[in-house]
Amino acid sequence: MSKLQDYLKNQNIDARRLLAASQSLEALRPEDRATRLAKKKAKGGDESAKEAAAKKPRSGKPLSRPTLNRALAGGTVSGAAKTRLLRALNAVLGQKKKGEASLRDLF
Repeated sequence: MSKLQDYLKNQNIDARRLLAASQSLEALRPEDRATRLAKKKAKGGDESAKEAAAKKPRSGKPLSRPTLNRALAGGTVSGAAKTRLLRALNAVLGQKKKGEASLRDLF
């Protein structure tokens, strides 16, 4: 068993909830597309575009089932996938009114 699997078991969280939470968190929205467009305009020197480009857009890449299975088994997972997993887990913990987790708790 991995630390992640133990943590999920202690918190009574089903792994499928992480997939659903990640899907809703990472989905691209119109404001993300506008932010990306503003970053392109900011390179030209437009001041109002620089302010809009300061926001960070979502990645658009949710946590996948094979990546989650690999993490639960204790295999190697990339840093970006660990961040996506942590973000989804903290969203689920927030719904349950529990404190946030850290990467050290999970890996």
